[in-house]
Amino acid sequence: MRILTTGLAGLALLLALAPARPKSHAEANMIHVKRITPVLYVEEIEPCLKFWTERMGFNSAAQVPDGNKIGFVMLQKDGTEIMYQTFASQEKDVPAISQIARKGPTFLFIEVEKLDPIIAAMKGVALVVPERKTFYGSREIGVKDPAGHFVIFAEFPSKPQS
Repeated sequence: MRILTTGLAGLALLLALAPARPKSHAEANMIHVKRITPVLYVEEIEPCLKFWTERMGFNSAAQVPDGNKIGFVMLQKDGTEIMYQTFASQEKDVPAISQIARKGPTFLFIEVEKLDPIIAAMKGVALVVPERKTFYGSREIGVKDPAGHFVIFAEFPSKPQS
C-alpha cells in the first residue's frame, strides 16, 4: 500500500484554483493529461470508504491516518480513481483554502458500461435522481454518498460496429 502525504491533495486544489496563463494553440496541443482525479472533502472518510469498497468494488490504494481516523484515502478501480480528505486534515494541510473546501457538495458524473449492476449495488441508498432516460441518450440514476456528494451514474447506448 502506498502512503501519500495529504499535501498532494491540497497542492492539486491550489493548482486548480490558480489562474492559468494563456497558451498558444501549439502549446496547448503539447499538453498530455494523464489523469484527472476528484478530491472530495468530508467530515469523516470511513462511511465513504465503505460506500465505494463494499458497493462498487473499489480498493483503497493509499490511506493517511489523522489521529485515530483516516485523514485521506485514494480509491481505485479499473483505471478510475477518487480521493477523499477530511476537512480537519485539509485544514492542517493548506489552511488558506480550508473554507473553500467546505463549500461543497461536489457533483460527479460517472459513465459506466452497464447501469443494472450499479442499480443493484445501490439497493438501500436513496435515489436523488430516479432512473431516467436523458435528452443526450443516457440511462441514469443519481445518489448521494454518505458525505452528501452527488453521484450520477450513466450508461450510454452501445454504438453499432461498422
